[in-house]
Amino acid sequence: MKIHEYQAKELFKKYGIPVPEERICHNLSEIQAAASEIGIPCVIKAQVMVGGRGKAGGIKIAKTEDEVKEYGEMILGMKIKGLEVKKVLVSEVVAIETEAYLGIVVDRTHKKVVVMSCKEGGVEIEEVARQNPEAINKVYADPVFGLFPHRARKVGLFLYSEPKVAFACASIAEKLYKLFIELDASLAEINPLVLDKSGNLIALDAKINFDDNGLYRHPDIEAMRDRFSEDENELLAREKDLSYVRLSGNIGCVVNGAGLAMATMDLVKHYGGEPANFLDIGGSSSPQKVMNALEILLKDENVRVIFFNIFGGITRCDDVANGILAAKEKLDIKQPIVARLTGTNEDKAMDILKEAGLIFASSMDEGAKKAIEVLKGV
Repeated sequence: MKIHEYQAKELFKKYGIPVPEERICHNLSEIQAAASEIGIPCVIKAQVMVGGRGKAGGIKIAKTEDEVKEYGEMILGMKIKGLEVKKVLVSEVVAIETEAYLGIVVDRTHKKVVVMSCKEGGVEIEEVARQNPEAINKVYADPVFGLFPHRARKVGLFLYSEPKVAFACASIAEKLYKLFIELDASLAEINPLVLDKSGNLIALDAKINFDDNGLYRHPDIEAMRDRFSEDENELLAREKDLSYVRLSGNIGCVVNGAGLAMATMDLVKHYGGEPANFLDIGGSSSPQKVMNALEILLKDENVRVIFFNIFGGITRCDDVANGILAAKEKLDIKQPIVARLTGTNEDKAMDILKEAGLIFASSMDEGAKKAIEVLKGV
């Protein structure tokens, strides 16, 4: 689950991480009142959960009352990467001396939480990792004892040569780690972490993502969810107990199990296709669940071929087949369906689908290849 910048900063404040003076606003009068309270010049920032707000014109420095009104009217209601701006953050202007990056994620390769820092702030850390990976410093937390103070100090001393500033940065790193662990976050990021002209460190921007599996422990975090900023189909899938993520391709994948879903998408890519989604129907799938999955998948107009890749263990292939049959009758599916159904009751599944006009495959590789071949003729 993602939250807005202003919400992340509210959590930062609770954990003692310094942030600018700011106000969240929903209309022009609130923007003008906030600018008057905070002082002009001020920064007006669009609150949408996508990157590239600055490049899209969603972040402006207003130096006069007229500019506050102009930028407020311009940013409210604008669309950034398809998302409408319904809230803006009015923030004090910070006199920046330097910018850095500080973030915490789970390093799945090392099976540890890692604190990443970089002297280049305000830039996309993914680009830095690709182009100049040695610029990123990694410090690992102990799985049992957490982030030791001496490791936090390593973070501070990597970013800053002035001891006072380095130790202040170490304190922020410890607080960010505490937030990350206590709130079941999957990402906690300050970009940029700025050193102002007075020698103070401030989290100028904030980003926190949460592990959905831990939200039952945090109803206050769940209450922060902005449903208007999330993909409608992903929300519907969650309600139907499905795992769905929309991608940019045209081969719709319906799979049981997250690992098999990832392998299926990799195979489609490997053979030159583009998966349209990650869609995991899970174990013990009822025909209704398969119908729900297809209904969600077909809301994506880019889907031109559907690839079922089912390995029947707990999931019964005949249940999946009945779901496909029911969906074809109810949903008027025009897209070709390639199916690889193997495992529990696969013979029954084949009997059920004999007259359904599906294209069958005996292996994952064959299924991926056939889906791509069929796509060429659609």
